[in-house]
Amino acid sequence: MRRGSIVEIVNAIHSKTTSPQQVLSESHQRFRETHEWLNALAQPHYQDAEEVCVKVDRESPLAGVPASIKECFAVEGLQTTLGISSKCGQVDVEDAAIVQRLKACGVVIVGKSNIPQAMYLHETTNPVWGQTNHPETKTRGPGGSSGGDAALVAAGVVPLGVGNDLAGSVRQPAHACGVPSLLPSSGILGTGGAFNTIPNFDVVSSRAGFLASSVGDLSLVADSLGLVHNREEPFRSQRIAVWEDAGIIEPSPAIKRAVREAAQALIQAGHHVECIRDDVAQQAAWVMFGFLSADGGRDIQQIFGNDKPIPGIATLLRIGSLPRWIRPFLAAFMWIIGNRIDAAALIATGPRSKKGFKKLIARREEIVAHMRNTAKKFDAIICPVSSLPALKHGTAARLVAAASPCLLANLVDLPAGVVPVTRVTEGEQAGRHSGFDRVLRTAVQTDVGSMGLPIGVQVIGLNGDPAERTVLDLMEAIESRANFSR
Repeated sequence: MRRGSIVEIVNAIHSKTTSPQQVLSESHQRFRETHEWLNALAQPHYQDAEEVCVKVDRESPLAGVPASIKECFAVEGLQTTLGISSKCGQVDVEDAAIVQRLKACGVVIVGKSNIPQAMYLHETTNPVWGQTNHPETKTRGPGGSSGGDAALVAAGVVPLGVGNDLAGSVRQPAHACGVPSLLPSSGILGTGGAFNTIPNFDVVSSRAGFLASSVGDLSLVADSLGLVHNREEPFRSQRIAVWEDAGIIEPSPAIKRAVREAAQALIQAGHHVECIRDDVAQQAAWVMFGFLSADGGRDIQQIFGNDKPIPGIATLLRIGSLPRWIRPFLAAFMWIIGNRIDAAALIATGPRSKKGFKKLIARREEIVAHMRNTAKKFDAIICPVSSLPALKHGTAARLVAAASPCLLANLVDLPAGVVPVTRVTEGEQAGRHSGFDRVLRTAVQTDVGSMGLPIGVQVIGLNGDPAERTVLDLMEAIESRANFSR
C-alpha cells in the first residue's frame, strides 16, 4: 500500500485486505518516527483512535482513513487552545461540524495539528505547542496557518489533513510542503465549525479545506462528503487564463517556471490556455489586508487576553494599530529609503472610519465585477500560490505579502486548489532584484538555499457544476503530467 493514499486505503479496507487497525498502526508508527523532527501533531489521539477503529463501518466511503484536524476545530476530548497559554485546559465537549461529517464517513481522527499562535501568521509556531518544522529541512517551516496538517500529510503520517483558510491558510502550506489541497467555496462546505479568532469580522468568511497526498484523494474526499460528484463525463476543453505573475511580490524563478509547466500540461491535456497580464490579484490582496486590519487589530487582540503575542505577531499588531493620520508620513519616509512594499502596506492597512470601510467595500465590488467579466472568457485561472518557496523560520511577519496571490479567491469567494508541479533547481536560487527594499531583501534570502524545495501552482475555479469539479479536473490533468517527485 502506497503510504498516504486515501484511495488505496479505502479500497484495501473495502476488499478486506487490510483493517482500520492496521492502517492506524502504520500511521502511529510513522508519527513516532517523525515527531521529533516535525512537531506537527500537537495533540496526538491514537489511543482513543484505536477504540474508534473497532467501531468503523468498513463499507463507509472513507472507512479507516486516518486524519489530522487543525487545532481550531473542536474534537471531543481534546483542547482548542489556538496556541494561547490561557486557553489551555478547556476541553472540547463536542465535535465541530466538519469533524462530525468526516467521522460519519468513516474517518479516524488521530489528533489535532499544530497552528500559528491565534492563526495569525503563515508560520506554524506558538508558546503552547512549539515550532513545527518543514518535512524536508529544519531551517524552514511548513507555512500556515494549516502548517501542521501540511507537514503531516507530506511526511506520510496521515493521508488527510483538515484545515481552514481565511487568507491562504490551506493553500500556502500545501505549496510549501508539496501536497495538493482543495478550498471549496463557502456555499459548498462553509466554515466547518472552526473557532473564529476575529468574531466581528464578517466581510470574508474563513472556509474549511483539505490537504491530501494526491488529487485523486481530494476528489474521493469531496465526493464522499457530497461536495462534488465523481462521474464519467465526456471531455470538455476548458478555457484557462494563466497569470505567471500575481500578487504583490514578484515570484521566484522556480514559481514562474512551475506556472509555465502547468500551462503546458493543460495544453497537452487538450485545454485552451491563454497567458495574460492582470493585476487584479494584487488589488485584491491590498483590499483584503485593508479589511483584516480595519479595526486596528482590536478583535484579534481580545483573543490573547493577558497572554503576549509572539514577536512576529506583536509587530504586525503594532503596525496594524497605527492611527491613520501618521501613516502617510511614515509611508513617505519608507518610500524615500527604498522600502516600497512597506510604504504601500502602511497606506493600505490600518484603522478605518465608516467612510473608509465603505470605500473598501466599493473596491471589493469592483473586483467582483471584474471577476464576473473574467468568468465570461475563462473557466479557471492558473497562477502562483505564493511568491516564494517555503519560508525560513522567523521571516513570515516580514513576508506577509508573499502569499498575496491566494487572497483573490478569499475576497471573491472562489474555489481554489493547489497542485505540486516541480522543485527549485540550483540555478533558481538567485536572480531576484531587491534594491533597498527590506521585504525584497528577505525574499532574496528566502530563495538562497531553496534548492529542492517543492513548488505548487494555484487553480482558481470560475465556472463549472460546481466550479470545484473544474478545479479538481484541472489539478488532476496537471498532476498526471507534472514531473514532481515526493
